[in-house]
Amino acid sequence: MSTLISTPVAPLLARLFTEADSALSPALTSVSPEERQRLLGSRTEYRRLYGELLKDLWLPVSPDTGRLLYLLARSSGARSIVEFGTSFGISSIHLAAALRDNGGGRLITTEFEPEKARRAAGHLREAGLDDLVEIRVGDALETLAVDLPDTIDLVLLDGAKVLYDDVLELLHERLRPGAVVIADNADDSPRYQQRMRSGTAGYLSVPFADDVELSMRLA
Repeated sequence: MSTLISTPVAPLLARLFTEADSALSPALTSVSPEERQRLLGSRTEYRRLYGELLKDLWLPVSPDTGRLLYLLARSSGARSIVEFGTSFGISSIHLAAALRDNGGGRLITTEFEPEKARRAAGHLREAGLDDLVEIRVGDALETLAVDLPDTIDLVLLDGAKVLYDDVLELLHERLRPGAVVIADNADDSPRYQQRMRSGTAGYLSVPFADDVELSMRLA
């Protein structure tokens, strides 16, 4: 039996996806669409965007992308996973469920907003998966710059889109050949997309569904 479709994980995820769909951000509604787009692409104001305007939103992967994460982690036999952007822990639960069914491992996930990290930790405990997960709180450019495993099997990028390329650079040398990198909402990170599709960066990369970039390290 897959952990993902068993109790307590399956009913918990159903509840969390419902909560995510109904979440609102009063702070975000006060900002014009043009300003939101500008902040989304700013390399200096992402802390304001994620720490103030988006702090109440869940920003989860979709249910289909969550299942894709589980599928990729299971099929690759991943034991060492790094996630950029914990939010309330929905994607973390999918990845940790795969680790459980792979026989164990470690998920390092990082979240900028402390309250989100606290809530995510509670959801992982409720799922019975918290023993597989280390949540680091703070800017990923700092939290993922130290104390990483020698070898990384899978990476999920789902934090500040403007930082995708920078975060990957922190992890690149530790990615084993064949390691999988999943970038959610990658169309909001053109610099990252250009790198992964260039053919010269050491990755084979394809767009998947509407907003996911699926990549594999070649060597």
